[in-house]
Amino acid sequence: MEITERQRKILCQIIEEYAETASPVGSVTLAKLFNVSPATIRAEMARLETLGLIAQPHTSAGRVPTDAGYRFYVNSLDGVNEDVLSRSDVERRSLERGTHALEVRVGAQSRADTAIRGAVDALVELTGNLGLATIGGQLYLAGLTRLFTQPEFGDTRRVQAVARLLDNLEPWLREAAPGEALNIFIGHENPIGKNSEVSLIISKFRSPFSDRSYIGVLGPTRQNYSKVMSLVKYAGNMLEEIL
Repeated sequence: MEITERQRKILCQIIEEYAETASPVGSVTLAKLFNVSPATIRAEMARLETLGLIAQPHTSAGRVPTDAGYRFYVNSLDGVNEDVLSRSDVERRSLERGTHALEVRVGAQSRADTAIRGAVDALVELTGNLGLATIGGQLYLAGLTRLFTQPEFGDTRRVQAVARLLDNLEPWLREAAPGEALNIFIGHENPIGKNSEVSLIISKFRSPFSDRSYIGVLGPTRQNYSKVMSLVKYAGNMLEEIL
Protein backbone atom coordinates (compact mmCIF):
# COMPACT_ATOMS: atom_id res chain seq x y z
CA MET A 1 0.00 0.00 0.00
CA GLU A 2 1.52 3.31 -1.08
CA ILE A 3 0.74 6.52 0.73
CA THR A 4 2.67 9.77 0.88
CA GLU A 5 4.57 10.86 3.96
CA ARG A 6 1.99 13.57 4.66
CA GLN A 7 -0.83 11.05 4.38
CA ARG A 8 1.00 8.77 6.78
CA LYS A 9 1.41 11.60 9.29
CA ILE A 10 -2.25 12.55 8.94
CA LEU A 11 -3.30 8.95 9.55
CA CYS A 12 -1.08 8.73 12.63
CA GLN A 13 -2.49 12.01 13.95
CA ILE A 14 -6.06 10.81 13.43
CA ILE A 15 -5.31 7.61 15.32
CA GLU A 16 -3.56 9.37 18.19
CA GLU A 17 -6.17 12.13 18.44
CA TYR A 18 -9.00 9.62 18.38
CA ALA A 19 -7.29 7.56 21.09
CA GLU A 20 -7.30 10.62 23.34
CA THR A 21 -10.77 12.01 22.64
CA ALA A 22 -12.90 9.07 21.41
CA SER A 23 -14.39 11.60 18.97
CA PRO A 24 -14.08 11.60 15.16
CA VAL A 25 -11.28 13.88 13.98
CA GLY A 26 -12.17 16.71 11.59
CA SER A 27 -10.25 18.50 8.87
CA VAL A 28 -10.20 21.84 10.73
CA THR A 29 -8.34 20.31 13.68
CA LEU A 30 -5.81 18.66 11.39
CA ALA A 31 -5.39 21.76 9.23
CA LYS A 32 -4.20 23.72 12.25
CA LEU A 33 -1.71 21.02 13.19
CA PHE A 34 -0.28 20.68 9.68
CA ASN A 35 -0.50 24.38 8.79
CA VAL A 36 -2.42 23.76 5.57
CA SER A 37 -5.97 24.49 4.47
CA PRO A 38 -8.92 22.31 5.53
CA ALA A 39 -9.51 21.63 1.83
CA THR A 40 -6.03 20.13 1.52
CA ILE A 41 -6.66 17.93 4.55
CA ARG A 42 -10.03 16.82 3.17
CA ALA A 43 -8.35 15.75 -0.07
CA GLU A 44 -5.77 13.74 1.83
CA MET A 45 -8.46 12.22 4.03
CA ALA A 46 -10.41 11.23 0.93
CA ARG A 47 -7.37 9.31 -0.29
CA LEU A 48 -6.96 7.58 3.07
CA GLU A 49 -10.64 6.70 3.03
CA THR A 50 -10.35 5.24 -0.48
CA LEU A 51 -7.51 3.05 0.79
CA GLY A 52 -9.74 1.83 3.63
CA LEU A 53 -7.55 3.28 6.38
CA ILE A 54 -10.13 5.70 7.81
CA ALA A 55 -13.91 5.93 7.71
CA GLN A 56 -16.61 8.53 8.28
CA PRO A 57 -19.27 7.74 10.89
CA HIS A 58 -22.78 8.48 9.67
CA THR A 59 -23.38 11.20 12.24
CA SER A 60 -20.09 13.07 11.96
CA ALA A 61 -18.03 15.09 9.54
CA GLY A 62 -14.88 13.75 11.16
CA ARG A 63 -13.04 10.52 10.47
CA VAL A 64 -12.09 7.50 12.60
CA PRO A 65 -9.47 4.81 11.95
CA THR A 66 -10.47 1.43 10.54
CA ASP A 67 -8.97 -1.91 11.54
CA ALA A 68 -6.75 -1.63 8.45
CA GLY A 69 -5.68 1.85 9.53
CA TYR A 70 -4.72 0.59 12.97
CA ARG A 71 -2.82 -2.32 11.43
CA PHE A 72 -0.86 0.05 9.16
CA TYR A 73 -0.07 2.19 12.21
CA VAL A 74 0.98 -0.74 14.41
CA ASN A 75 3.23 -2.08 11.66
CA SER A 76 4.90 1.33 11.49
CA LEU A 77 5.84 0.99 15.17
CA ASP A 78 8.54 -1.62 14.41
CA GLY A 79 11.23 -1.40 17.06
CA VAL A 80 9.22 0.96 19.25
CA ASN A 81 9.78 -1.23 22.30
CA GLU A 82 13.54 -0.93 21.95
CA ASP A 83 13.87 2.57 20.51
CA VAL A 84 13.07 4.51 23.67
CA LEU A 85 15.19 7.49 22.63
CA SER A 86 12.92 8.19 19.65
CA ARG A 87 10.00 8.97 21.97
CA SER A 88 9.03 12.42 23.17
CA ASP A 89 9.97 13.38 26.72
CA VAL A 90 6.35 12.98 27.82
CA GLU A 91 6.07 9.50 26.29
CA ARG A 92 9.41 8.44 27.75
CA ARG A 93 8.48 9.59 31.26
CA SER A 94 5.08 7.90 31.02
CA LEU A 95 6.67 4.63 29.94
CA GLU A 96 9.31 4.85 32.69
CA ARG A 97 6.58 5.34 35.30
CA GLY A 98 4.72 2.37 33.87
CA THR A 99 7.68 0.02 33.87
CA HIS A 100 8.56 1.11 37.40
CA ALA A 101 5.00 0.38 38.55
CA LEU A 102 5.24 -3.09 37.04
CA GLU A 103 8.57 -3.74 38.75
CA VAL A 104 7.24 -2.64 42.14
CA ARG A 105 4.04 -4.68 41.84
CA VAL A 106 5.80 -7.85 40.67
CA GLY A 107 8.89 -7.55 42.85
CA ALA A 108 6.78 -7.52 46.01
CA GLN A 109 5.49 -11.05 45.28
CA SER A 110 7.24 -14.24 46.38
CA ARG A 111 5.20 -16.78 44.39
CA ALA A 112 4.96 -17.19 40.63
CA ASP A 113 1.15 -17.06 40.51
CA THR A 114 0.91 -13.93 42.64
CA ALA A 115 3.69 -12.26 40.61
CA ILE A 116 1.76 -12.88 37.38
CA ARG A 117 -1.46 -11.61 38.95
CA GLY A 118 0.39 -8.53 40.17
CA ALA A 119 1.66 -7.80 36.67
CA VAL A 120 -1.85 -8.17 35.24
CA ASP A 121 -3.31 -5.86 37.89
CA ALA A 122 -0.62 -3.28 37.11
CA LEU A 123 -1.40 -3.44 33.37
CA VAL A 124 -5.08 -2.80 34.15
CA GLU A 125 -4.20 0.33 36.11
CA LEU A 126 -1.71 1.57 33.51
CA THR A 127 -3.80 1.00 30.38
CA GLY A 128 -7.46 1.08 31.46
CA ASN A 129 -7.93 -2.18 29.57
CA LEU A 130 -8.86 -5.64 30.74
CA GLY A 131 -5.75 -7.53 31.84
CA LEU A 132 -5.26 -11.25 31.35
CA ALA A 133 -2.71 -14.01 31.87
CA THR A 134 -2.51 -17.79 31.76
CA ILE A 135 -1.57 -19.35 35.09
CA GLY A 136 -1.24 -23.12 35.20
CA GLY A 137 -3.83 -23.74 32.51
CA GLN A 138 -6.26 -21.21 33.92
CA LEU A 139 -7.03 -17.77 32.53
CA TYR A 140 -6.74 -14.95 35.07
CA LEU A 141 -8.76 -11.84 34.20
CA ALA A 142 -8.85 -8.44 35.90
CA GLY A 143 -10.31 -5.06 35.06
CA LEU A 144 -13.59 -6.00 33.41
CA THR A 145 -15.31 -2.99 34.97
CA ARG A 146 -12.54 -0.68 33.74
CA LEU A 147 -12.97 -2.05 30.23
CA PHE A 148 -16.74 -1.66 30.11
CA THR A 149 -16.66 1.94 31.39
CA GLN A 150 -14.92 3.00 28.17
CA PRO A 151 -17.30 4.79 25.76
CA GLU A 152 -17.24 2.05 23.12
CA PHE A 153 -19.09 -0.34 25.39
CA GLY A 154 -22.31 1.57 25.85
CA ASP A 155 -23.63 -0.76 23.15
CA THR A 156 -24.98 -4.04 24.58
CA ARG A 157 -24.14 -5.85 21.34
CA ARG A 158 -20.46 -5.07 21.77
CA VAL A 159 -20.46 -6.14 25.42
CA GLN A 160 -21.99 -9.49 24.43
CA ALA A 161 -19.40 -9.94 21.68
CA VAL A 162 -16.57 -9.31 24.15
CA ALA A 163 -18.11 -11.78 26.60
CA ARG A 164 -18.18 -14.45 23.89
CA LEU A 165 -14.53 -13.75 23.07
CA LEU A 166 -13.52 -14.10 26.73
CA ASP A 167 -15.48 -17.34 27.09
CA ASN A 168 -13.38 -18.88 24.30
CA LEU A 169 -10.04 -17.16 24.88
CA GLU A 170 -8.34 -19.68 27.17
CA PRO A 171 -8.93 -22.75 24.97
CA TRP A 172 -7.92 -20.75 21.89
CA LEU A 173 -4.63 -19.66 23.51
CA ARG A 174 -3.93 -23.26 24.50
CA GLU A 175 -4.65 -24.64 21.02
CA ALA A 176 -3.31 -21.86 18.79
CA ALA A 177 -0.31 -21.03 21.01
CA PRO A 178 0.70 -17.76 19.26
CA GLY A 179 4.45 -17.95 18.84
CA GLU A 180 5.64 -14.34 18.62
CA ALA A 181 7.06 -12.57 21.65
CA LEU A 182 4.40 -9.90 21.11
CA ASN A 183 1.11 -10.70 19.35
CA ILE A 184 -1.39 -8.03 18.27
CA PHE A 185 -4.86 -8.90 16.97
CA ILE A 186 -6.89 -5.86 15.89
CA GLY A 187 -10.66 -5.92 15.49
CA HIS A 188 -11.61 -8.43 12.81
CA GLU A 189 -8.14 -10.00 13.02
CA ASN A 190 -9.18 -11.65 16.27
CA PRO A 191 -9.61 -15.38 15.61
CA ILE A 192 -12.63 -15.37 17.93
CA GLY A 193 -15.01 -12.49 18.59
CA LYS A 194 -14.34 -10.91 15.20
CA ASN A 195 -17.23 -8.46 15.64
CA SER A 196 -16.28 -7.38 19.15
CA GLU A 197 -14.25 -4.39 17.83
CA VAL A 198 -11.47 -4.91 20.35
CA SER A 199 -7.73 -5.41 20.18
CA LEU A 200 -5.91 -8.23 21.95
CA ILE A 201 -2.25 -7.54 22.75
CA ILE A 202 -0.42 -10.45 24.38
CA SER A 203 3.16 -11.36 25.18
CA LYS A 204 4.43 -14.94 25.33
CA PHE A 205 6.84 -15.82 28.14
CA ARG A 206 8.28 -18.85 29.92
CA SER A 207 7.07 -19.51 33.45
CA PRO A 208 7.16 -22.40 35.95
CA PHE A 209 3.71 -23.31 34.61
CA SER A 210 4.49 -23.47 30.89
CA ASP A 211 6.96 -22.48 28.18
CA ARG A 212 3.98 -20.80 26.53
CA SER A 213 2.48 -18.61 29.21
CA TYR A 214 0.76 -15.41 28.10
CA ILE A 215 0.13 -11.99 29.60
CA GLY A 216 -1.60 -9.08 27.95
CA VAL A 217 -4.57 -6.79 27.66
CA LEU A 218 -7.83 -6.60 25.79
CA GLY A 219 -9.32 -3.21 25.01
CA PRO A 220 -11.10 -1.19 22.36
CA THR A 221 -9.35 -0.76 19.03
CA ARG A 222 -9.06 2.91 20.05
CA GLN A 223 -6.02 2.96 22.29
CA ASN A 224 -2.42 4.13 22.64
CA TYR A 225 -0.75 1.22 20.85
CA SER A 226 2.81 2.44 21.32
CA LYS A 227 2.46 2.63 25.10
CA VAL A 228 0.36 -0.51 25.54
CA MET A 229 2.56 -2.67 23.30
CA SER A 230 5.66 -1.53 25.17
CA LEU A 231 4.16 -2.24 28.60
CA VAL A 232 2.83 -5.67 27.64
CA LYS A 233 6.15 -6.73 26.14
CA TYR A 234 8.01 -5.39 29.17
CA ALA A 235 5.70 -7.32 31.52
CA GLY A 236 6.34 -10.55 29.64
CA ASN A 237 10.11 -10.06 29.57
CA MET A 238 10.21 -9.12 33.25
CA LEU A 239 8.15 -12.14 34.34
CA GLU A 240 10.33 -14.47 32.33
CA GLU A 241 13.49 -13.08 33.97
CA ILE A 242 12.08 -13.14 37.50
CA LEU A 243 10.32 -16.49 37.35
